Amino acid sequence: MREIDELTNVDDPAWPVLQEAVASSAVPVHVLPADPEGGRRCLLQMQVTARSMLGGLALNSGGLVLDNGWVRVFGGGSDASGGLPSLAQVNRFPATFDPAWHPATGLVVGQDVLGGVFALNGHDPAAADRPGVPGQMIYFAPDTLTWEAMDMGHSVWVSWLLSGRLETFYDGLRWHGWREEAAALAFSQGISVYPFLWSKEAHADLAATSRRAVPMREVLGVAADFARQMGPADPGFLGDV
Repeated sequence: MREIDELTNVDDPAWPVLQEAVASSAVPVHVLPADPEGGRRCLLQMQVTARSMLGGLALNSGGLVLDNGWVRVFGGGSDASGGLPSLAQVNRFPATFDPAWHPATGLVVGQDVLGGVFALNGHDPAAADRPGVPGQMIYFAPDTLTWEAMDMGHSVWVSWLLSGRLETFYDGLRWHGWREEAAALAFSQGISVYPFLWSKEAHADLAATSRRAVPMREVLGVAADFARQMGPADPGFLGDV
């Protein structure tokens, strides 16, 4: 086990690199104010240093909100100002540091307003019925109700988010006016689409669907319930928001 000072006081911290990347981002990015104590708690439980992008985000920010609010990246938390929950809250970290605890199916590190979930694979993805290899990113797709391997680690994923490739990634899942709808949401909300995104009707004509703002917990819960009841499989833990 590494103590908190060893995790925070490092050469070549990732935060300045991330600040430069945010400044030159191809998509709008809002960096939420940090909760220093919350960030330190995250680092201690995850046992990652501020040299990593994951540790840098947790220690120095309350999270990132990208592309007019469409994607949310979790950091050290900013709940006090009505912001995002922390990595600790989303992943149900123990109340106090527990060296034996780890996220059983992987670490949830981001979500989008449609209920898509970005997670970092744990040490045995196959045992958790997840694709990909240990330590790489996966995505729970709300239009297929399945996990997809992203073939990249967390730091590359953050760079990818800022690169402008989200437009291609979400091709077919955005409609005229999506920016305004996403920007109007509270951070605790997502967008419920009906007919559901995984339905034939939505696949055939997304523009004909109706949408409303609902708690993100509801968006994730409905997707998980349908995946369990109708297939393809139980997606497992999608984050506590």
